[in-house]
Amino acid sequence: EWDRWLLMGLIGTAVGLLGFLTHQIIDSLIKLKWDLMENYLQVSKRNGQDGNIHMTWLCALGSGLAIVVLSSGSVLFFCPAGSPAGLPEIIGYLNGTCIHHLFNIKTFLGTFVSCVLAVASGLFCAPEGPMIHLGALLGCGLSQLQLDTLGIHLPIFTRFRNSADKRSFITAGAGAEIALVFRAPIGGLLFTLEEVSSFWDIRLDWQTFFCCLMATFTVDLLSSSLYGFVYRGHFGFFEAEKRIIFWNLLDINVLAFIPTILLRMLGGLLGALFVFLNIKINKLRMQFFNSIPKSSLKKTSKLLETVLILRILFMFCVSPYHFLRVAAAALLVENGKQGITYLFKRGTHEEFGYPSPCTALAFYFILSCWMVGSAVASGLDIPMLYTGALYGRIIGLILVSVFGVQTNEYGAWIDPGLSAAIGAASFVSGMSRLTISLTVIMVSMLS
Repeated sequence: EWDRWLLMGLIGTAVGLLGFLTHQIIDSLIKLKWDLMENYLQVSKRNGQDGNIHMTWLCALGSGLAIVVLSSGSVLFFCPAGSPAGLPEIIGYLNGTCIHHLFNIKTFLGTFVSCVLAVASGLFCAPEGPMIHLGALLGCGLSQLQLDTLGIHLPIFTRFRNSADKRSFITAGAGAEIALVFRAPIGGLLFTLEEVSSFWDIRLDWQTFFCCLMATFTVDLLSSSLYGFVYRGHFGFFEAEKRIIFWNLLDINVLAFIPTILLRMLGGLLGALFVFLNIKINKLRMQFFNSIPKSSLKKTSKLLETVLILRILFMFCVSPYHFLRVAAAALLVENGKQGITYLFKRGTHEEFGYPSPCTALAFYFILSCWMVGSAVASGLDIPMLYTGALYGRIIGLILVSVFGVQTNEYGAWIDPGLSAAIGAASFVSGMSRLTISLTVIMVSMLS
């Protein structure tokens, strides 16, 4: 079995490299976009135009629209199999459904490009769903070592070219992506066990866990010294603040279970509402696009839908005319992970008032619900965590308004950051019905 363990290690390392590359490119594109806007403002000031905020907004909108067109076009016209979120198709395949072109090289390239550009454009989406698909693609490709599209069949690992082993390596690749995204190897293993695959044995347990460990170690090792492809030193030094979002422990009072129960109920209700609305939106979307006779016009219409979503996002969330743009800027303009970090932060009882999270919650909930099912490779993990963290933060602010800022050890649990963390877990659970693996993932992230 040494070759199976070797292959699991190679898949984990490859998944770690791909995850590192994905996030580095996304961060670099976001930085480039905001640097261009900052330079434009400085040039405007030098020309005596006092910054010209309206032209800067149009510049940001134009760059975002260009990125969205490329993102949507890469899946509509290059690889139609890469347009869904990825995870449902992987689950379907691992449970016996045949889906054409799900594991070919065009799907890999198109999904990667679309995912990176969609997240960098500023749309309310995340790379996690497509990255699970990409991890499964790596598991399939490295275990089979054959490209039917290019007619390449390497004479290595030939004994794994059967459906059972192929499913095992695809499962490991998908779990490794979850592990590296949340830095939770055990969570990645439990996610595949709970959500992904129906065919399992104890041997696959240990091998998938090893694959998840290798993926997490690889991305941590590379991220320790590189940021935006620039070497920052400290190679191999894992800083806790960069790996754990909510990293200091908190004593809990039994009274904390009362708002926790409320947050659980909200998570279930809002999660069910999100799924219900998304199903209705997708039915209307399918009816509309199926009424268009020409294939080329149908694809163009799908591309224009993503452009419309970004236009609405900029109009309401980033527009210079929006009356809450200053208050909600840190929550709506920043990328999802940065926003979650703000919301989870301890000791910031009054940093966000009620208008900011309430406004952000309304826009984020509606636009992310519309976004799911559109013609870009995008995921839901970060939007789910973000939405839950927003209403969790609101509940925390209500507790602070009622009981005040507590500094004693018995009242330290009255912290909006803690409520945001519980709210994030409740919304993810309400939408996905994950329990055990989600608990492990959240504990790995938050403690």
